[in-house]
Amino acid sequence: MPKRTRTTDRTEPPTAPATDDAADEVADEVVTAVLTASRLLVSVSARSLAAVEEALTLPQFRMLVVLDSRGAMNISRLGEHLDVIPSTAMRMVDRLAAAAMLERTANPGNRREILITLTAKGRQTVRQATERRRAEIARIVAAMPRPQRAGLVSALQTFADAGDEPLAHRRPYDDVGW
Repeated sequence: MPKRTRTTDRTEPPTAPATDDAADEVADEVVTAVLTASRLLVSVSARSLAAVEEALTLPQFRMLVVLDSRGAMNISRLGEHLDVIPSTAMRMVDRLAAAAMLERTANPGNRREILITLTAKGRQTVRQATERRRAEIARIVAAMPRPQRAGLVSALQTFADAGDEPLAHRRPYDDVGW
């Protein structure tokens, strides 16, 4: 992977813009930087997923991750978290249930409602792909200059909070139940 040359090597954030045009320009720079980083992260995710489960798509994996991080839920709520309509979520559930990664169970509090839950195979897939992704991201972070790592942590935590994304597991799964 070729290295890009940096136009600046700032360790401090830019000063506040003086005009609306300058603010728009800084906002555009942030969007461009996030889009570029997201390409890298999607690539890392796709490689880690392909190494664990070739037939699984990124949207299907995202469904597994939502259920892993947020717990069992009904199809409507699952669709909301994935920003898809319930029929699309149901097709994804059907495929993942056929692959033995999800199961449908009656809600004990409301027998008319069906809850979607991860199976042991689904949890194992999330764990293995996440561990591979964590290792590759750790390699990338290690290649960054140390002074910029702390600022990245703060910025990414704020970004994840703004997108209502729960905190990823801090280290590989330790307990045998996962």
